[in-house]
Amino acid sequence: MSKTSRIIVVLIIILAVAAWAVYPRIDEIIGSSATTEAATQNPSRARSALPVTGAIVTPQLLENKIKVTGSILPNESIQLKSEVSGLVTKVHFKEGQKVKKGTLLVSLKDDELQAQLEKLKFSKRLAVGNENRQKQLLDKEAISQEEYDITFTTLNTIEADIKVIEAQLAKTSIIAPFDGILGLRGISEGAYITNSTIIASFYSIDPVKIDFSIPGKYASIVGINDVIQFKTETSDEVFIGTVYAYEPQIDPNTRTLRMRAMSSNEKGELLPGQFANIEFIMSSEDNALMVPAIAVIPEVDGHTLFVYRSGKAQAVKVKIGLRTESSVQILEGLSPQDTVVTSGLLEIRQGSAITISSLKK
Repeated sequence: MSKTSRIIVVLIIILAVAAWAVYPRIDEIIGSSATTEAATQNPSRARSALPVTGAIVTPQLLENKIKVTGSILPNESIQLKSEVSGLVTKVHFKEGQKVKKGTLLVSLKDDELQAQLEKLKFSKRLAVGNENRQKQLLDKEAISQEEYDITFTTLNTIEADIKVIEAQLAKTSIIAPFDGILGLRGISEGAYITNSTIIASFYSIDPVKIDFSIPGKYASIVGINDVIQFKTETSDEVFIGTVYAYEPQIDPNTRTLRMRAMSSNEKGELLPGQFANIEFIMSSEDNALMVPAIAVIPEVDGHTLFVYRSGKAQAVKVKIGLRTESSVQILEGLSPQDTVVTSGLLEIRQGSAITISSLKK
């Protein structure tokens, strides 16, 4: 085969391969050209409505609240101790017992004081008789005023000594200072105790106090009688408390305001020392217009969202208020029953044709 013939054969093979590669795409090229021509002739078909999701704006209750942590404290709590040293003669309470204010809890040995008191009472009876006789003699001018004054002073001194002994006797009886519940006992009968010996812990736990702190920036909008809701780590029940006091200054180290609330504890479910997850309700509004946070578009000069109107997306400037975990309050720019667009926000523009594929109320 000549050189010219070989060149012709190679060219034929190359053309055959090229035809084989191009042939399957002929229909696609023709179809694309036809589609482009149809779109040029009928623009409405090229721009079909974009399916989006939406949400209807309805007035609802909005609570301005923050979440903080706190601790449960007893309403009152003390460690029972004796004012004086002495021998324990009787323990009148059981561990974990609820007692009323004034209940006798522990008695100390008091026989020496009782003897001294008895002696003073006899001395008082004698002194009273002497004072009466001296008074009669003074009236008859049989004795001087000085002699009577000595007798009268002796009587008063004995009465004062009796009061001292009675006060010392009172210290030998440990009584409940308020209504409450006793903890575990730290003494036994027959033990010698001093004023540093812990007899038992004593608590008042109905109601209980809730101790917590909030960021200092909220100090101007909180106050007495504000309501809190809280849960404990041992229960899913929601408890209610009412703020009754707070520190009159912001903590300079943490920049927080320390507050205390009171909560009823009739069932005894709340125990001092428990951890509390608190929702502090600072204010509430009954007819707030809320939209999903994803629908709000931040801009340099404010915020915008898209509203569905007559099959098109309309951009609306809005003024926002409070935020929750998933929603934003709209103060200006929307009306009840408006439908805001919540998806496709990167694809639509002012006047874009849209259709609502799903609607949330």
